[in-house]
Amino acid sequence: METLRIVFTEKQKVEVRKETFDPALGQTEILCAALCSLISTGTELQCLRGVFDPETNWSDWVKYPFYPGYCMVAEVLEIGPEVKGIQKGDRVFVENSHTQYFKTDAKHAYLLPQNISAEQGVWINLSKTTQLGVRRAELQLGETVGVIGLGLLGQLVTQYLYLSGVKEIFAIDPAESRLQLVGQRPGIHLLPMDAGKAHEEIKRKTDGRMLDVIFDITGHPAVLAQATRLVRPLGRVILLGDTATPSEQGMGRNVVSNSVSILGIHAQMNYNGWNHPQMAALFLSYIAQGRMDVSSLITHHYSPSEAPQVYDSLVQNRSSAMGVLFDWTKLK
Repeated sequence: METLRIVFTEKQKVEVRKETFDPALGQTEILCAALCSLISTGTELQCLRGVFDPETNWSDWVKYPFYPGYCMVAEVLEIGPEVKGIQKGDRVFVENSHTQYFKTDAKHAYLLPQNISAEQGVWINLSKTTQLGVRRAELQLGETVGVIGLGLLGQLVTQYLYLSGVKEIFAIDPAESRLQLVGQRPGIHLLPMDAGKAHEEIKRKTDGRMLDVIFDITGHPAVLAQATRLVRPLGRVILLGDTATPSEQGMGRNVVSNSVSILGIHAQMNYNGWNHPQMAALFLSYIAQGRMDVSSLITHHYSPSEAPQVYDSLVQNRSSAMGVLFDWTKLK
C-alpha cells in the first residue's frame, strides 16, 4: 500500500515522500487514513533546526531522517480480528507522525465522540501536556499566575488557568497577534513584552507582591532565569518548555534566597491519579461544554503536499501562525 509521509531528511530540509507499507493487520491493529494533523510548531521546528546539546532528550530522540508530528485524527479503514471498542468508519486520535495511511495497535488510538470534530480532536495531545503543567502547579483558589510564551501550549495553559479559579493571569509575549488570541477578559493582563521586561509591570500591578506561579513555556534557555524573578518568595516556576540547549540555561540569582521551586513536567507523565485517557476525556468535555475553545486558535489549513513551504514559512516567522493543520482529505 502506498502512502505519503512528511520527512525531515536532514537539518532544515523537508520532503514529502511516497512510501509503501504492508497493510496486513495484526490481531489488535487498525488501518487508518489521516483526516487532519496539527503541527506542534515549537517542538517540530526545534527538530527541524537540529540544534541540541549532547546527551539531552532532544539529541537522543531526533535522528535524521526524522518523521515529525504526533497530533493526528484519522478514519479507521479496517480493524484486526481482536480489536474491541473501535469499528470501521470511526474517527480516532493517534499520536502518529504526519502520514496519509498507517496502521497502529488499537490501544494507541483514542475514539472521538460524535460531537467532537476532527479539528477539535487533533488538539488532544497538546491538551494533555498543558493539563499536566497546570496539575503540576497544584494551584490554590485565588492565586495570581503568569504565563510566558503564548504559542500553542501557552494558549491552552491560559484557558485551563481561567477554569481553575485563579485570581489573575498575566499573559506575557512580545507578539501582539498571540495576545489577541488570548483576548480581553476580566482578570487577564496582556503584557506585550519579553519576560525580562515584565518585572516592573508585574510588581506594579501586584503592589509588589509578585506572582504565586509562573509558567515558562518558551523552551528558550534565557527565560528560566527571568521567570524566577517574577514570583514571590516560596513561589513556583513550572517548566513546561524543555530547552534543547540546557548548557545555556541558568536558574537566576534569587532561587535560593527566595526559596523558589522549579517544577518540571514531561508530556508522558501521569499525575496524581490522572492518566492520559482521563485527561483527554476531561479536555473534550470542556470543549463540548464550550468552556474551552480551540477553533479560534486554528489559523492555517494546508495540503500536506505543501509541507516544505509551510515549514519554511514557520521557520521565517512562527509568530504569524498559531494552529497550523494539514488537511489530508485534500490529497484525495
